[in-house]
Amino acid sequence: MTDGNPLNLGVVVLTMGNRPEELQALLESVRSQEGEGEVTTVVLGQGVELPALPDGVAAVELPKNLGIPGGRNAGVQWLRDHAKPDVVVVLDDDGLLPATDTFELLRDAFAENPSLGIVSFRIADEDGRTQRRHVPRFGSSDPLRSGAVTTFLGGAHAIRMPVIDQVGDFPAVFFYAHEETDFAWRALDAGWQIHYRADLVLRHPRTDPARHALYYRLTARNRVWLAKRHLPAPLVPLYLTSWALYTLARRPPMSGLSAWWGGFFEGLRVPCPPRRPIRWATVWRMTKLGRPPVI
Repeated sequence: MTDGNPLNLGVVVLTMGNRPEELQALLESVRSQEGEGEVTTVVLGQGVELPALPDGVAAVELPKNLGIPGGRNAGVQWLRDHAKPDVVVVLDDDGLLPATDTFELLRDAFAENPSLGIVSFRIADEDGRTQRRHVPRFGSSDPLRSGAVTTFLGGAHAIRMPVIDQVGDFPAVFFYAHEETDFAWRALDAGWQIHYRADLVLRHPRTDPARHALYYRLTARNRVWLAKRHLPAPLVPLYLTSWALYTLARRPPMSGLSAWWGGFFEGLRVPCPPRRPIRWATVWRMTKLGRPPVI
């Protein structure tokens, strides 16, 4: 609640225009959400023409593909200009909200905890299973266990608008990969909490992002940029070394490894300002939550 009124939500959905049926199903699941409070939904076409959308859903056709963080920033700005929601919800265009009380639970979570800045949904496949990479905790963790975390899932999350106002937009220059971690570290450093909620589910097809060479290059480049932007200087080499060793241990295909190293050295070579290291108190806080920013 805000001054006794239900929290208003703004929903941002990005699309490349290649999933029209899935997009329609997602929008219907958003429309079916129960509870009080306004819900304003905007769909942004990443340099593509949008299909016909349901009544009440705003359509924005971007002149080009801005990447995931750039597209989200455009969606947030549209909501600022037209709806001014209390909370922004970001959902993948091929996802689906299987329950009708998801938004009501989300409102309750933010209303009950003023320090809660970000909520990460649980992403589950058609059989209800959650891939390990979709659990924002280190190590082998129960996907059905909710709790405080240090990052969140890009395809299904909610951010309190004052957090965005305080820490800024997603890093558009990242284009793809790790923009959530960049944002999460800034939010944690500003004192906000991030919670993973296993009861807030987005159903999503099982995928493997590593099938693309671009995945390896941008993942590596953005890891380096993330460290250069936000880690205290002594932790930068530790973080980059740990991720290099982790990547080698996973034994990616030679083409993927070549792209990874290309991205790694690109990140070292190319600046990505601004540099605003998080506080050592934030490092300790992340460590207590089970994920120190060196792994």
